[in-house]
Amino acid sequence: MTTPLAARRSTVAAALGLSAALVLAGCANPTDGGTTEVAATPGKKTRINISPDQNRITTGKVASIAAEVPEEIRKRGTLEIVDSSGSAAPLTFHATDNTTVIGVEPDLAHLVADVLGLKPHLNPVSWENIFVGLDSGKYDVGFSNITVTEERKEKYDFATYREDNLAFEAKKGSGLKVDGPEDVAGRTVAVGSGTNQEKLLVEWSKENEQAGREPVDIKYYQSDSDTYLALQSGRIDLYLGPNPTAAYHAATTGRTEVVGTYSGAGARLQGLIAATTKKDSGLVKPLAAALDHVIENGTYAKVLERWGLSGEAVRKSEINPPGLPKTGS
Repeated sequence: MTTPLAARRSTVAAALGLSAALVLAGCANPTDGGTTEVAATPGKKTRINISPDQNRITTGKVASIAAEVPEEIRKRGTLEIVDSSGSAAPLTFHATDNTTVIGVEPDLAHLVADVLGLKPHLNPVSWENIFVGLDSGKYDVGFSNITVTEERKEKYDFATYREDNLAFEAKKGSGLKVDGPEDVAGRTVAVGSGTNQEKLLVEWSKENEQAGREPVDIKYYQSDSDTYLALQSGRIDLYLGPNPTAAYHAATTGRTEVVGTYSGAGARLQGLIAATTKKDSGLVKPLAAALDHVIENGTYAKVLERWGLSGEAVRKSEINPPGLPKTGS
């Protein structure tokens, strides 16, 4: 499943992934109190429900798939789902009550739990604690915009459910355009620590140095709000993050713009987002089967559509496909 880098380029108007910083979602204050309108595709708008009354899309249990779930989880009756408390709309964020957790990731996790006949239990934690909790067995599965990488495959199993695309976000009117490493040479760029975005940016910086260009000045911030303040004040030139969050933030604030997109797995491979479990836990096959079921019955498409993410749909769930290569591989 390879895709040339040029084929992954898109403009802001074509960016189907829509999102905003977690802090922004709680403060958006849409005029009707419960929805916000963002650009979805050229000439079209998507109204996203950000109220606590979500009326989530549901589906029925499939006994044959549920029977494949490890016995310990079946007896417990709950699916312990871990996601990042520092994520952003429309991935995982807070509704207008600043309490209810909503987004495409919780919606898909709930759908999968439906198929498996389990009660979904969301556990929002910091990004690094997602993996600590999976390692210890505290959580069963991560639904948190987790990219498949070759390094992660050594410790985790993956069942894919969305395409993974990254975006460079700049202050509106910056005049910047990012098509490759040379376009960030000498630039100050913010990125999340421990993410595949960071991995790609570090590699681009090294590539620039090897070509005799200036390295990237990489910056890290504690929150999205801090990052966007730095972007508006000119302390950073760019922010590299998930395309959904960048496109939504640009659409809802009007203060930034997406100036370049890139596959989350690099130039030659389409990145993929996946449900993530501890390796050999026995859960990845029923997860993939559950995802295939909701793809086939149409509920998956409805979830992506309601969050403006139809452009990131996959045709089937793949178990442990090729991921972002290891550095130097």
